Amino acid sequence: MSIHASDPFATPDELKSPVRRLRGRLPAAVTLWTAAGDRGLTVSSLLVVDGDPGRVLGLIDDESDFWTAAEAAGRFAVSLLTAEDRQLADKFAGLMPAPGGLFATGEWDRTDFGPVPRGRSWAGCRLVGAEAKGWSLLVEGELERIELGEAGVALVHERGRYRG
Repeated sequence: MSIHASDPFATPDELKSPVRRLRGRLPAAVTLWTAAGDRGLTVSSLLVVDGDPGRVLGLIDDESDFWTAAEAAGRFAVSLLTAEDRQLADKFAGLMPAPGGLFATGEWDRTDFGPVPRGRSWAGCRLVGAEAKGWSLLVEGELERIELGEAGVALVHERGRYRG
């Protein structure tokens, strides 16, 4: 058995779309979007928009369990992940097994918006709308509650790897 320095199953760069390769070169904060019913998804394509009220915009998979739950509930939570949350991010991205379910490990606070990892900064959002954009769904939420936790080192994703 050999250990590879890179993912032997990854699509080679020359076969990836130029759009995907460009997006991969943009460092992006890693967040966790959750909704009632214990559904969640790792999201790194998002914007926080200042205003009255503030908004959050994110690109998500419209076939995800998260989207089904968030659309039904009309609300969701967005948690900022730290460098310590790499495995958590991978579990919610479907890249790592989650024995017992996604919320079986770690400490979670139950909120009206969805479960949030204890001690992390998070925002509770009311779903405003969603629109198909390319192969994703652009989801817009109005910020109704913001809880600022310990300011740790942000988990950042760039070129297929985490930094932070």
